[in-house]
Amino acid sequence: MRLRNVKNAVSILENSPYYLKNPLEYRGNFQTLFSNSNPIHLEIGTGKGQFLIQMAKKFPNINFIGVEKYASVLVRAIEKVSLENISNIRFFCYDAKDLEKVFTKEIHTLYLNFSDPWPKVRHAKRRLTSPNFLKVYDAIFKDKNRIIQKTDNISLFSYSLETLSQYGYIFERVSLDLLNTDISNVLTEYEEKFSSLGYKINYLKAWKNQ
Repeated sequence: MRLRNVKNAVSILENSPYYLKNPLEYRGNFQTLFSNSNPIHLEIGTGKGQFLIQMAKKFPNINFIGVEKYASVLVRAIEKVSLENISNIRFFCYDAKDLEKVFTKEIHTLYLNFSDPWPKVRHAKRRLTSPNFLKVYDAIFKDKNRIIQKTDNISLFSYSLETLSQYGYIFERVSLDLLNTDISNVLTEYEEKFSSLGYKINYLKAWKNQ
């Protein structure tokens, strides 16, 4: 969900220590950003940041990076994280289709939480689990491709199962009702709202050797 007309959004972002104004300068050296060699987990479409912030607090030995296309959305995550004292999290604005320009064999795990389903067939290539994007991810994963997806959209989920399988991914875990499983889970804002209304959450965890 895109937030509109957030006053001074860009200024708020650029004045935060949690925001990377020019992520390309860290390409190949993101470990130096965190001053450690801990694995880096990436969320595409980080939204208001609830999921990633809670994950960073829960797993201090993992470094987390959130990517969001729109400054008007990301500013809410920056405002939220600014109230915390978390050293293992950063955010930046970028278009996911160009992430291979930012990372090179540095990402351990990728989260795709409630991505835009792009329901029209002619827009399928924009889906974050389309072959176009899966090819981009090949360039950013460090040793093994690891993807975790959550969505309430069963059409997108079915599409993801198909494209990931055809691309060589192996499914470690799949669920059509995540909240009624034993899978460890940190809720996004969207997930919190819609699961309370009775929507079932689809989940997959998949990997592929390079």
